[in-house]
Amino acid sequence: MEGGEKQNRNEPSRSGPCRDMKDGSSQTDCRIRGHGPRLSKVNLFTLLSLWMEMFPRDPPEEKEEEEEEEEEDSRQIRGMGLVVVREGKVVGLHCSGPELHAGQAAVLQHGVRLAESQLYFSRRPCATCLKMIINAGVSQISFWPGDPEISMLESSPPGSVREEAALLDAVATEKLKSNSRPHVCVLLQPLTPDLLQFVNETSRDCDFRERQNEDDAAAGDGFNRERVRYLRAFSRRFLVCTSQQHKEILTQMGLENFCAEPYFCNLRHDMRELVEVLAAVAAGVPRHRHGFHREQSWTSWGPQEEVAQEVARHCIIQARLLAYRTEDPKVGVGAVIWAKGKRVGFGGTGRLSLVGCGYNAYPAGSKYAEYPQMDTKQEDRQRRKYRYMIHAEQNALTFRTRDIRAEEPTMLFVTKCPCDECVPLIRGAGITHIYTSDQDRDKDKGDISYLRFSSLTDISKFIWQRNPSDSPAASSHLVNGYLGKHDRQPEPETNRNKKLCTQRPSGAPSGC
Repeated sequence: MEGGEKQNRNEPSRSGPCRDMKDGSSQTDCRIRGHGPRLSKVNLFTLLSLWMEMFPRDPPEEKEEEEEEEEEDSRQIRGMGLVVVREGKVVGLHCSGPELHAGQAAVLQHGVRLAESQLYFSRRPCATCLKMIINAGVSQISFWPGDPEISMLESSPPGSVREEAALLDAVATEKLKSNSRPHVCVLLQPLTPDLLQFVNETSRDCDFRERQNEDDAAAGDGFNRERVRYLRAFSRRFLVCTSQQHKEILTQMGLENFCAEPYFCNLRHDMRELVEVLAAVAAGVPRHRHGFHREQSWTSWGPQEEVAQEVARHCIIQARLLAYRTEDPKVGVGAVIWAKGKRVGFGGTGRLSLVGCGYNAYPAGSKYAEYPQMDTKQEDRQRRKYRYMIHAEQNALTFRTRDIRAEEPTMLFVTKCPCDECVPLIRGAGITHIYTSDQDRDKDKGDISYLRFSSLTDISKFIWQRNPSDSPAASSHLVNGYLGKHDRQPEPETNRNKKLCTQRPSGAPSGC
């Protein structure tokens, strides 16, 4: 089990003892890991599950009166996010939909391929999902220790049918847990020192925030305002407001050991810090006035189908979370690939299904310390990292969970403009849409350049920029409803251009 030693299936993992657990690199399984700080695998998968719970839903249609009553009755069942991991790689991102729970959606999509997988839930799954997941042969089930899927916060008043349903589900879930092969537990780890501060700094200065600052001088410190707003919203959703109420929920879930000190305080602290990380990463992609807008192409026959702005933003934040697992000693990049099928699939992602995801790292299975870690500031070109680093797009394509199909739009969400090394791979793989920032576009930095991105005229490119309808110069950028290339001169390379790396001796996200 990654991130800690296996315990008895009846004994939940504890937040306290996790402080001494070491997290191996999911790419190279090495001791030395670049600058750091970086997210542990356990915390990355946990954060992805929390974020997947908030996957944008389609706008609700008008409901009949009977349907509204059914919705009222089903509020006790909370939506969930789920991350499926196999051999250290994310092979599934799921969330609850109108009919299917996240666990059910995963069983339907993966089937027997769930065997020996590890599942990370944003809540403790209900007995209906848990029995199917156990039956599929998974090796480990981890869940966020807040309000479970069958809500205990929404089960009042005491003695009501809803409270009885929650208690019956808790009993059934505990019996399934204690009589099954998979290790059902809570896996949370404390953040590495200074990681929260690092995430705040790099999110404030990332490419998406920098573009907003360039386009809107009056933006000010909007990052802090958005971060605080997200923190309040995420805290209401994922954290139990009072200690006493939290202890009661843990006790009903069979996690009495978590209620003892110092474990309880450690648990609450670790949960709070992870929510703060999620709020900072989300605030790094501004919600107002900016978004992903189609760039004009020289050809018009390319695929025109796209995703909604909220979905695109959600996916790029997934990529930003992945970037904080980078092994690059300077720059972290994350990439996620989704395919859009012809019909609605499983769960709450609608027609979207995961193809692959990755971050930049050294080749899998190799020893990190054997490779150079220098950048262009060093004169000895043989000792630079660029010829050895696997880029985020390359990892996402290599470890994809399914084939890319010609008949389906396939969308790459990447936190940094693809470099010249990745452009031919993106075209050859059959990617039809790219959502990215173009802050490094048309730049040549010697060992790495971004000159070929503009040649991708047969792929729909959606560039992060100001909404043309809000721009006073919108008319000069709009051609046939599409956006042309930005009218800005190439900038000289400066330290400011190196994102998700800046002012810190330890490494998190940055680019290829």
